Amino acid sequence: MKTLSVIILMAASVLVYSFQDNKDNKLTKAEKKDGWKLLFDGKDTKGWRAYKNIPGSSWEVKNGTLCSEKPAGNKNPDIITNDKYENFELAIDWKISPKSNSGILFRVTEDNEATYESGPEYQLIDDKGYPDKIEDWQKTAANYAMQPASVDATRNPGEWNQTRIIVNKGHVEHWLNGKKVVEYELGSDKWKAQKAAGKWKDVKTYGAAKSGYIALQATHSGFANTGVYFKNIKIKTL
Repeated sequence: MKTLSVIILMAASVLVYSFQDNKDNKLTKAEKKDGWKLLFDGKDTKGWRAYKNIPGSSWEVKNGTLCSEKPAGNKNPDIITNDKYENFELAIDWKISPKSNSGILFRVTEDNEATYESGPEYQLIDDKGYPDKIEDWQKTAANYAMQPASVDATRNPGEWNQTRIIVNKGHVEHWLNGKKVVEYELGSDKWKAQKAAGKWKDVKTYGAAKSGYIALQATHSGFANTGVYFKNIKIKTL
């Protein structure tokens, strides 16, 4: 009897796990009705390509995630959507390994050597474990090199985080694990002053595009055994 109970309990656990796992990378009926579009199905990279079609990409699908792990070579291009977006809400789950550094960018164009020279970046990094000293504007959920996150809502490396990015007629919001951590007006006088005083002062294309690609930044910390993993990537145009 005891053996039978254990078997039943194990079977139930497997069913629960399978049910939870099967919810990933899918849209609910309500989301479909509300206009959400799935950008990653957990099976392949359809809908994505390497930035400027640069060869040597580290991106692959692993265990239902779209991931980039440190490659053996030096080339490691970011990945971008096939479609361009102007006003949207992006929802995405992500996790990083210790010492990792990555990001999510929007309104990216292919007129530059790097995605970050055109698209504003929602930063992803191991805030506490990154070996080099980092400033507040380099920490997770910051508008990289522009505005730091107002609160620390990060989870530990290896744990899943939920991010939302809202871009609507120049109004931008960064959300992390249910908390709004950054808010700004793209192209406003305040934004222009911040740009002129910082890292992007000489990059004319930064934040200039009215629409562009969504980009996921390949892992680029330079440390071994680092990676970034994404799932449940969905978008709704506004």
